[in-house]
Amino acid sequence: MKAQENVLPIEGSSRVIARQERRIGGILAERGKLGASDIERVLELQQGKGLRFGEAALRAGLITEDDLRSALAKQFDFPQLLPGNDGVSTELVVAYEPSHPRAEELRALRTQLLFRWSSTEASQRVLAIVSPGPGEGRSYVVANLAVLFSQLGERTLLIDADLRAPRQHRIFNLPNRIGLSAVLSDRADRGAVIPLPNIGTLSILPAGAPPPNPQELLSRHALGILLEGLRAEFDVILFDTPPARHYADAQSVAFRAGSVMVLARKDHTRLADAAGVIRELGDTGIRVIGTVLNRF
Repeated sequence: MKAQENVLPIEGSSRVIARQERRIGGILAERGKLGASDIERVLELQQGKGLRFGEAALRAGLITEDDLRSALAKQFDFPQLLPGNDGVSTELVVAYEPSHPRAEELRALRTQLLFRWSSTEASQRVLAIVSPGPGEGRSYVVANLAVLFSQLGERTLLIDADLRAPRQHRIFNLPNRIGLSAVLSDRADRGAVIPLPNIGTLSILPAGAPPPNPQELLSRHALGILLEGLRAEFDVILFDTPPARHYADAQSVAFRAGSVMVLARKDHTRLADAAGVIRELGDTGIRVIGTVLNRF
């Protein structure tokens, strides 16, 4: 993924701070990975070899690398998933493999968004992710961005506003019976938002049952009213959307969000289509905060 010229490249930063009182040994003991005799054994090896506690426990064969990664994530208040975690999709590369090159590129994108919001003194950080057609990576990018903002400790809400072919409930392995479509049709309230404590401060509002009138639902004042109520509860709100060249839904969502990031995919998206979406959004007064070229 490559940021385009109107998204400024700046270095990332992290607000994750280690809790000094939380030691790896204590965390592993709490999780039943080490007993009292195991800890004594590890401490002897640690002192004799000059190792960190976790390294010594690994060398002694008492824990696995996954155990250590999970304990470190807990120590640094850094939500991280292990393979096979409740069926959550491995598309969430920033949660499963935080040191992966793709995760670093996504972090750079997060930082650029924070910079943009800061430079405009945006009090409300609400963003719709839009792209011209299908298969361009909207759901992938917005899901990973949502996890990344959560890893900063930001109260983050991801709303799946693709009422035609929703994917966020599959990515996060969530029920999709009640969601945005029910809220907008006044059959549910904000209780449809699902918190994900295993991914820090992230919550998801899935799309819900496919309605016969998605464009009409998204164009109603109900979406604006819903968003107004959610602004007080969340620091960052992100929208997934359907293909902008196929449906007007994306424009309706982007109008309510107030700002949009346009996504294109290398060797897939036609330049004319991307330019057309940007022009159409700009003509309606929606702020295009940046464009991103997705390479995967």
